[in-house]
Amino acid sequence: MKKKLIVPKFKNDDEEYEFWSNIDLSDYFDASDFKNFDIDELMKDSQKNKTRRITMRLPERLVEKVKQQASHLDVPYQSLMKMYIQQGSDKQ
Repeated sequence: MKKKLIVPKFKNDDEEYEFWSNIDLSDYFDASDFKNFDIDELMKDSQKNKTRRITMRLPERLVEKVKQQASHLDVPYQSLMKMYIQQGSDKQ
């Protein structure tokens, strides 16, 4: 590593753009400062908890009941629904 890079706090995007436009990172870093990583390993780790958006039609009364329970528990109602689905799927 050459000299230490000090990044200031920016007031806005224009100020940040100006800073990065006028800096040469080769003044601060050598190729030896960087480490190799396995992109396949990184991608595999990032896909472990992949989610999928779905659409479901549920009775309004059920949704309202879950919303009330979620409010009482101080959690988002969709998170509570996911927990209920998870619990139901674990029983089998």
